[in-house]
Amino acid sequence: MVDLVRRLNELEAKLEKDSHNSSKPPSSDGPQRKPKSLRGTSGAKPGAQPGHKGKTLKRVAQPDHIEIHPVAPVCDACGELIESARIAVLPEGRQVIDLPPTRFEVTEHRVQIAQCRCGKHHSGVFPGNVSQAVQYGPQVRAAAVYLTQYQQLPVGRTAQALEDLFGLRVSTGTVQHSIDQAAQLLAPAVKQISQALREQPVVHFDESCMRVGRKTHWLHSASTRALTWYGAHNRRGREALDSFGILPGFAGIAVHDGWAAYAQYECEHALCNAHHLRELVFVLESTQQAWAQQMIDLLCQAKREVDLSLASGNTALGQSRQRYYARRSRTLIAQARRLNPQQAREPTRKELRGRIRQSFTYNLLGRLHRHAREVWRFIADHRVPFDNNQAERDIRMPKLKQKISGCFRAISGMEAFCTIRSYLATLRKQNRSLIDALALSFAGIVVSPLTAAE
Repeated sequence: MVDLVRRLNELEAKLEKDSHNSSKPPSSDGPQRKPKSLRGTSGAKPGAQPGHKGKTLKRVAQPDHIEIHPVAPVCDACGELIESARIAVLPEGRQVIDLPPTRFEVTEHRVQIAQCRCGKHHSGVFPGNVSQAVQYGPQVRAAAVYLTQYQQLPVGRTAQALEDLFGLRVSTGTVQHSIDQAAQLLAPAVKQISQALREQPVVHFDESCMRVGRKTHWLHSASTRALTWYGAHNRRGREALDSFGILPGFAGIAVHDGWAAYAQYECEHALCNAHHLRELVFVLESTQQAWAQQMIDLLCQAKREVDLSLASGNTALGQSRQRYYARRSRTLIAQARRLNPQQAREPTRKELRGRIRQSFTYNLLGRLHRHAREVWRFIADHRVPFDNNQAERDIRMPKLKQKISGCFRAISGMEAFCTIRSYLATLRKQNRSLIDALALSFAGIVVSPLTAAE
């Protein structure tokens, strides 16, 4: 009977989980309840705040076209013709910013031939990137790759968009060939990104499942504020992480969500406290235990204090404040453990092997206690953020790709996506033009992703 009650409580608790108290995505919440934010209210009115600069359309210094709108030739008061000497144009006009008519251009390449007096025949040479009788140029292929790999459009809809926007009837095969070629061209640049990440002081890591045909594969990410790298593998754990070559030998601080495979590497670690806040909310809602709210308040208080410390130019909280948070955290965990003791083996259970299944709260307390240094690293080293939101933001768009375009048909398609997306996401973080970079790549010039990196 006791076992049935416990199992019923566990099932009811699972039904209460959504994105505000667990790691479930918001798309799984449904219309029943809107998740609550842990940030609280700022007291400010909605909209722009006082002092906000705002953004408005600005005039350009040199317009492409100027249209003069003439005055009436005859004065409507006296009926006389207005002399041209009395007509002037106001210096300030009104500007309209618009797109030019969009139509593709065709450039035909021809070569000269000649015959010398000695009898030898000479011929000009076509450019190296003009190898076919008719072919698409780098701008068309760059647009196809940009729309599919960055704006997440499926291949078929990309072909439709190119026809609607530019009048180009591009086949889906051409779009796919452009993607494959871009992945091949950008692979060395993405290798540079992965090598640069190994030298960074703090790197964010995350992983998420992706569908390849009928099978589940894993998308792995490693990122900073200026660099993004993605990798595809059929495994989630150590085998995959070793094959990517970033974590092996990494000497910085790895920020992640506590997945056990990361802990096997000898670098320093920092755990995502956004995960802890959501899990503490779940404990509070399911058990009504006061310590959970107190731990939430303690973490949020520490984050606010670190934000102020960073604004003052500090690199860490003072030793006395660090000791305060460590001591207060240990006290709350001790209180919670008395309320959530370790579960003993059921006396009626015949099988005596294996670990005893513990409650969600007990496991959370164990993690907060065992990894206290990793949980509170952000107060001792301000290079480490409070959460792992950098990685979660970076992995959100590839997940959106799966929702819009469906699964990948083959692992080669997922690998190509990871390569191209790594390059484009890195350039986007550095405020560099993606279309220009892709077009240059197809023209044989791959822009380095490390030029403007931190």
